[in-house]
Amino acid sequence: MINFLSPARLQAVLLALVVIFSATRVGSSQDNMDNLLGGNNPANAQAAPGNAPANNAAPAPAPDSKKESGGESNMLVWLFQALGLLYSIAFLLLSIALVTLIVMNIIAVRRDNVCPPDLIEGVEQHFAEGNPQAAVELLRTDESFLGQIVSAGLSRLDRGHPAAIEAMQEVGEEEVMKMEHSLGYIALIGNISPMVGLLGTVDGMVAAFRTIAISGSTPNAADLANNISLALVTTLAGLIIAIPAISICNVLKNRVQRLTLQIGIQSEEILEKFLKR
Repeated sequence: MINFLSPARLQAVLLALVVIFSATRVGSSQDNMDNLLGGNNPANAQAAPGNAPANNAAPAPAPDSKKESGGESNMLVWLFQALGLLYSIAFLLLSIALVTLIVMNIIAVRRDNVCPPDLIEGVEQHFAEGNPQAAVELLRTDESFLGQIVSAGLSRLDRGHPAAIEAMQEVGEEEVMKMEHSLGYIALIGNISPMVGLLGTVDGMVAAFRTIAISGSTPNAADLANNISLALVTTLAGLIIAIPAISICNVLKNRVQRLTLQIGIQSEEILEKFLKR
């Protein structure tokens, strides 16, 4: 035991223990540093390429706002959605009826249809040829306003001039009444359209207040906007139909009055020619 625990051997054993302890401490420190810096170590990054940082990933493409919103909606589609099915059908029918009546009345009050120049020239030509009977037949077969008035006067010409004038006035009033009766439908559409628009306005406002009452302090913005759109668009549609209808109706009425005056003068001139004969 004394030889084993000699100072020289004891010093060598202690030196060996110090070396082993130091090597162990250095190895453990190196492992800790590797664990702490393992994410930024180029060797580890090459060894595990699948664990690449998320920051190096390609950015996702931004969504297209136009595709998500469906692009700009068509004006007619928006108008149909704002009006709803019932009011869309009502205004569509009023528009079709208005256009049809306007076209019919414009054709009816044309000068060529009311007081055709060919008829006047034909009557004058027959008188120039000395054939009043042919002029009478021409007037009776003509269906224009002037032809019917003069034919009515000629049918009572044998009773005298006052009776012929009275017959012409009766037929003239009847024909004017027919024209104004047809124009009355245009005026009727012009008066009804704003009322339908006002009905839609009241309906939309009632629905808007109902939406506010049901939802409380924070109503649904989309539902509220739809109700307000109904209230405003129906009034707009009604005015769009009513303004042209009333304007055109007044213009055509003035034209009917002017044509009536011209036909009265022309019919009396033709009747005077027959009286001279």
